[in-house]
Amino acid sequence: MNKEELQMTAFGIILNSGNARTTVHEAFVAMREGKLELAAEKLETSNTELLEAHHAQTRLLQDYASGAEINMEIIMVHAQDHLMTTMTLREVALEMLELYKKVEAK
Repeated sequence: MNKEELQMTAFGIILNSGNARTTVHEAFVAMREGKLELAAEKLETSNTELLEAHHAQTRLLQDYASGAEINMEIIMVHAQDHLMTTMTLREVALEMLELYKKVEAK
């Protein structure tokens, strides 16, 4: 994989995980407003966006496992960090949604 391909993959991961992060924050807003169905929809949308980023990451791992030389650059480190923190944020949001549902049910 050449430098340009690696950078394009990194930017794709950043773009998709960034979109997912924005959507998770929209879900938080919906939760605060008591719109729990909308929040659940936002979290599902964020998962779809994260899957796109994860697919790019998986392709990199497959290339590496196949023997391709991949020179790690700081942009890829940033992309991986962005993806992992967004995945964690979504997991927290899912837990919060369940708590909101319990409070609403009382």
